[in-house]
Amino acid sequence: MSDVAARALADVERGLAGLDLPAEPASLYDPVRYALASGGKRVRPVALLLAAEAFGGTRARALPAALAVETFHNFTLLHDDIMDRAATRRGRPTVHAAFGEAEAILAGDLMHGLSARLVHDTDAGERGAEARALFDRMVVRLCEGQALDLAFETRADVSVDDYLAMIDGKTGALLELALELGALVGGADAAACAAMRRAGHALGRAFQIQDDLLDLTADAPGWGKTIGGDLVAGKRTFLLLHALERTTGTPDHAFWTRALGGLDPADVPHARAEMERVGVLAHASQAVERCVADGLGALGVLPPGPAADALRGLALALAGRTV
Repeated sequence: MSDVAARALADVERGLAGLDLPAEPASLYDPVRYALASGGKRVRPVALLLAAEAFGGTRARALPAALAVETFHNFTLLHDDIMDRAATRRGRPTVHAAFGEAEAILAGDLMHGLSARLVHDTDAGERGAEARALFDRMVVRLCEGQALDLAFETRADVSVDDYLAMIDGKTGALLELALELGALVGGADAAACAAMRRAGHALGRAFQIQDDLLDLTADAPGWGKTIGGDLVAGKRTFLLLHALERTTGTPDHAFWTRALGGLDPADVPHARAEMERVGVLAHASQAVERCVADGLGALGVLPPGPAADALRGLALALAGRTV
């Protein structure tokens, strides 16, 4: 990580730790503090700060928006873990496992509201209404993506294109917001903001496809989740759907059709070997590289400088991450 990105990350961590969260009721605020202190890469808020700085803004001015993006992201993870009945995230108990499901739902509701307040408090000058509209649009698109993800769980006819449309909402919408809102706060014009939105779209796809890939290939201790967990859960991922499409009309297709209902953990090594044999893993890696290239192309709108260089470095890191 560059020095510029490291300073942005430090600002995000200090900002999250310094949010004005009361002590009582503890059943509401303790889970929020727990969720926000859960770590993670903070890709979205750092990207927002770097975008704002690249276009001439200051990190201090953009920080409330960055905290809004990270707070909202953690809210989505909290509710996602409840829907998935996940016991751990990032190597520790999920919020609902540590505090209770009802408490986690309320904490998530508060985090949603807190993120909206932080966007409202962002100094976007005369473009404050535009900033809030971007946030509202993101909320709708992300919820639509989550709804599609849930609907896919009971469908056997999900295509790779269906999946990409879903992740454009569930994953891409928030990264699009981070880059576009950062540019807006930094003073970028409408054309540059649109380019940043396109960059977020491409990089959001890269991030999610790489996430699907890492579910099978990540270093287990660093990953913080069960290797092959998506296959065990029968989740429709880029890998599984591509395996289904690639093996259509072959004897192997029956195995992947069965995988739609979830595999036994003992079958995961075989599934990985088969995906490697038929080229699914290589195809996923190439898709990540293409999306990152598209994202970098859209980032060409950035004015030259250290923040722009750091933002491009962050985009490249999406393709090379191993955890």
